[in-house]
Amino acid sequence: MLSIIGTVGVPACYGGFETLVDNLLDEHELDKNITVYCSSKSYTKKVSRYKNANLYYIPLNANGSQSIPYDIWSICHAVYKGTDNILLLGVSGAICLPFIRLFSQVRIITNIDGLEWRRSKWSGLIKKFLKFSEKLAVKYSDVVVADNKAIADYVKSEYGVEAEVIAYGGDHAVVDRLNLSDEGYALALCRIEPENNVGLILEAFSQTDKKLKFIGNWDKSDFGLKMKAKYQQFENIDIIDPIYDIQTLFEIRQKCSFYVHGHSAGGTNPSLVEMMHFNKDVIAFDCNYNRASTEDRAKFFLDIKELVECINNSQLINNAKMMKEIASRRYTWKIVKQQYFDLFR
Repeated sequence: MLSIIGTVGVPACYGGFETLVDNLLDEHELDKNITVYCSSKSYTKKVSRYKNANLYYIPLNANGSQSIPYDIWSICHAVYKGTDNILLLGVSGAICLPFIRLFSQVRIITNIDGLEWRRSKWSGLIKKFLKFSEKLAVKYSDVVVADNKAIADYVKSEYGVEAEVIAYGGDHAVVDRLNLSDEGYALALCRIEPENNVGLILEAFSQTDKKLKFIGNWDKSDFGLKMKAKYQQFENIDIIDPIYDIQTLFEIRQKCSFYVHGHSAGGTNPSLVEMMHFNKDVIAFDCNYNRASTEDRAKFFLDIKELVECINNSQLINNAKMMKEIASRRYTWKIVKQQYFDLFR
């Protein structure tokens, strides 16, 4: 038996972990009784089966302050039901693992996500809790998974533990045959948070004539509303609400001039590896995670001045084919699924 814990649930309707699980379930050779734990708060229609998995609903939100009891409830239920393997995605519920180890031999594989405690959006107290949870997750898991070599290096130096590096697939984003064109706009896509250098990107484009389409959840935070109010007045900046339809995203991605990736945390970012499949030039914020994901072959920036220079000289950037080659070699769901299945077996 395999229990997958730590996501909003499937069908995928939220983020990277949910997309991961959705694609893992697409594999029928994994002959196991699989249960995916889902948040009943996120699904108006609650089905009992999806693809080759059973779904079990927890009446709590999977994100925010309820994520901790949500994960703990899921872990305890899975152990009570006699599961053999737990795939724990994230460290929120790891505080219960020492207790679980007192009476269960369940095999625990934990993807520790992108060093959640470092994210600037959290208060000092929450950061301390998440760091403590990370420590417990590494100590009490049988296998630790990192989605980026930079995170694996951190786990080794911080805890003396070797982590398995398994990234994300991005090929699901290419839903049709690519018909590449350049309609004169740059593209940025992310959750609207300070750590994704949203302000830096917007300010840089406001100093140029290059058109920018920036897709994100602008209305979900005071920060997003502030950025939207300040920069939507610029004629070359198109502030776009979240787009979840993958066909619509496909059309926007394949018609852009280049992609700007501002994430400074979180390991291997799904939005980046998805875009690398589109054979478009990539300009990325200069941090060890993005360098590891792109094998140092993207064009990098650290501040507004450097990004303005990249934008004004974008015709000289020529890394599109390399991004596509790396994505095809490392970031397909066939590769990622096989890596996870090897751990389950």
